[in-house]
Amino acid sequence: MGVLNELLEVFQHIIKLDFKWFFENYSSAIYIILFLVIFIETGLVAMPFLPGDSLLFTAGIFAASGELDLAYLLFLLLIAAVLGDNCNYWIGRKIGLKVFQLKFRDKPIVNKKYLDQTELFFAKNGIKAIIMARFVPFVRTFAPFAAGIGKMNYNRFFIYDLFGGFLWVFSLTIAGYLLGEVEWIRKHIDLVCLGIIFLSVLPMLIEFIKAKKNKNKAV
Repeated sequence: MGVLNELLEVFQHIIKLDFKWFFENYSSAIYIILFLVIFIETGLVAMPFLPGDSLLFTAGIFAASGELDLAYLLFLLLIAAVLGDNCNYWIGRKIGLKVFQLKFRDKPIVNKKYLDQTELFFAKNGIKAIIMARFVPFVRTFAPFAAGIGKMNYNRFFIYDLFGGFLWVFSLTIAGYLLGEVEWIRKHIDLVCLGIIFLSVLPMLIEFIKAKKNKNKAV
């Protein structure tokens, strides 16, 4: 139970993006934690709710204060993002839809509605969806999985995924690094992260409203 309680505590602080707590309790091991969060969020279809965009931005802010090394951070998180997506691709390719049969306490571990949303995203944007999905929560997690199910050519997937991972990690982390010098942002990290989450989810929200309107018109 001790290990489980510790994991739950770590999880709670990850969701809150409580970097100061991680510095106090894990010191330089925070790099490993950041790596694992990005890898798991992009690599396991059961964990799409972990912070991705906001974590990268916040990590950039702490790099600006000198508490994290920016170059090392960018390199490490890019590897995590690409490895995660590749893991997810092969889960989709080898296991496929069987993953939706997995249950915990009689409830599906993975919600199929997110795959349906991702397939619509692919249908609308084509292969470039691999790059665009990086900036859309939930879709980011399911895009490589859907690519694997659809048996997309792996070499093609990898090239687009590497480019998308580079844009995602570098743009958000460097944005946090540059804006981390702004005093208001340093003092209101929570509000900034909520704003990033809102902006990330906004495209999905707009698509959902459009789909609902079209459905009502059809009826």
